[in-house]
Amino acid sequence: MSRPHDGHPPAFPFGNPLRMIFPRRSNLSPKIVGLLNSFEEAQAERLKKLKPKDQGDVLSFSWMRLAMELLSETYADIKVLIAELQFPVADWDEKWMDIYLDNSVKLLDICLAFSSELSRINQAHLLLQCVLHLLDISKASPSHEQLLRAHSSLGDWMKQISLRNPKLENCSTILHGLIESLHLNKVKNSAKGKVLMRAMYGVKVQTTFVCSLFAAAFSGSSKPLVNLHVSDKFLWAEIFNDLQANVNGVIRSLVSNGSPTLLKELEAVEVSVKRLYPKIGSESNVPVEEETLQNSVLNLRKSSERLLQGLDLLSKEVEGFFHIVLTGRDALLGNLRIDDSDSYSRLKNNAEEQVVR
Repeated sequence: MSRPHDGHPPAFPFGNPLRMIFPRRSNLSPKIVGLLNSFEEAQAERLKKLKPKDQGDVLSFSWMRLAMELLSETYADIKVLIAELQFPVADWDEKWMDIYLDNSVKLLDICLAFSSELSRINQAHLLLQCVLHLLDISKASPSHEQLLRAHSSLGDWMKQISLRNPKLENCSTILHGLIESLHLNKVKNSAKGKVLMRAMYGVKVQTTFVCSLFAAAFSGSSKPLVNLHVSDKFLWAEIFNDLQANVNGVIRSLVSNGSPTLLKELEAVEVSVKRLYPKIGSESNVPVEEETLQNSVLNLRKSSERLLQGLDLLSKEVEGFFHIVLTGRDALLGNLRIDDSDSYSRLKNNAEEQVVR
């Protein structure tokens, strides 16, 4: 986060957003105004980076990786903001902490579902590697038996990919639970607390939006998508509202057009598989035209390599975000243990109950 200029409160291009959360007579230090302004401007810049250049960018692994990377950066910023506000955990309202702990459990569950789906796709990819090994024309022309084995493996791959991951089924429910906690909580007699709640609102909106896109991409359904309207009192509101309308519109269009797969790299592999599959499935000993086979195998190899690379990079980003949420949760509980053993015991019990549920 960039720091404000010394002694000069920054100007807000859309009006001072602090008016909506502070009484007119509230005396805010230039530092507090600058911290919030810096945080929201940084969030706006991240959302700008997510604007797709064209519809084909949406739900590509590179775009999804960027979305998760930027979300992790926002979490790093909120951590810095809390430290710079010098707002100790002991001053947090109990409701804030309960909501934070509850939401963190929900986010961990969502991350586990995403990781499970990425792992499932990666496991299915082993079948493609087997096919490419069997049909490696650079070594020798495949025998009739090898063609039939490759054909069987492609059939198994298509069956595995068409299955739905049960761990994704609860994502929509969890996301709607996160939406219920989006409202700005009322904070009495604490300028720092109100700034923190305003910033936390921005984090929650970005989190819910990104997770809804991932859930839609993995499930092949538009059901998980959320429609959030952010007031223009926030510096990042216009950018977010436009981005959400754009991306959600693309995904809904893909679903309505009957696209079976929303993930771009996975869709490319499916196209290659479906072109190759009928070419090698003949029970007769009629030889397959070598050039045609070679081109089909080459296309499958290229698309499968892009899929595998994208899976690896996106899996690392999801794992990194999971770690950020988990360590943030542990840090809060650790600080509560130091500040107030009674409060810590109460919240620890609540957290354990959430995990059990």
